[in-house]
Amino acid sequence: MVDLLLRFERQLTRLAMAVAVVMLVVSVSFSFYQVLTRFVFNAPSTWSEVAARTAMIWCVFMAAAATFRGGYMMAVEAIYKVVPGRLVPVLEVAIVLCCLLVLAVLIHFGILMTQRVSNQTMSGMNVSMAYAYAAIPVGAGFAMVAVLARLLAQLSGREAFGPDLDDASPEVEMHDPRQTVPESTDAPRRGGTRP
Repeated sequence: MVDLLLRFERQLTRLAMAVAVVMLVVSVSFSFYQVLTRFVFNAPSTWSEVAARTAMIWCVFMAAAATFRGGYMMAVEAIYKVVPGRLVPVLEVAIVLCCLLVLAVLIHFGILMTQRVSNQTMSGMNVSMAYAYAAIPVGAGFAMVAVLARLLAQLSGREAFGPDLDDASPEVEMHDPRQTVPESTDAPRRGGTRP
């Protein structure tokens, strides 16, 4: 059952990421077209700026699902270092509950905003503004599934708890005081130059 739910979430997150990539390409293309018409042809397009902005909004909200699923949202890694190992699952559940609360608020108010602007049209285009605002509840819904799947994978032992520190750069990684590395006299010091 867990495997089936995780496979469903994986396909859903892939779909969200594919939509995000397409929207990024669309946004960049329309932005390039806007610059071309404004500065090269001296006849600015009336619709491309609004379309590029709408595509970027969709890109951000759809990519949030993959970001939540991979655990790449902003994490305070110091908390994971301070909390004892047996309490890390409790911390992870508390974080997931906070994320779900924020995402539920986004879904609720995103639907209300989408309904409120459904009679308005985007400037330069004869398209309802609801298409832009719909990115909020749709993206938050995808992200909610991803957050629940990540917690489910962690609780079932398929993934480790805590942030993924494998992708962190050496400048970002925290120094563990339990590991002492002898300093060489000819090696440069962090944050400074050679003596």
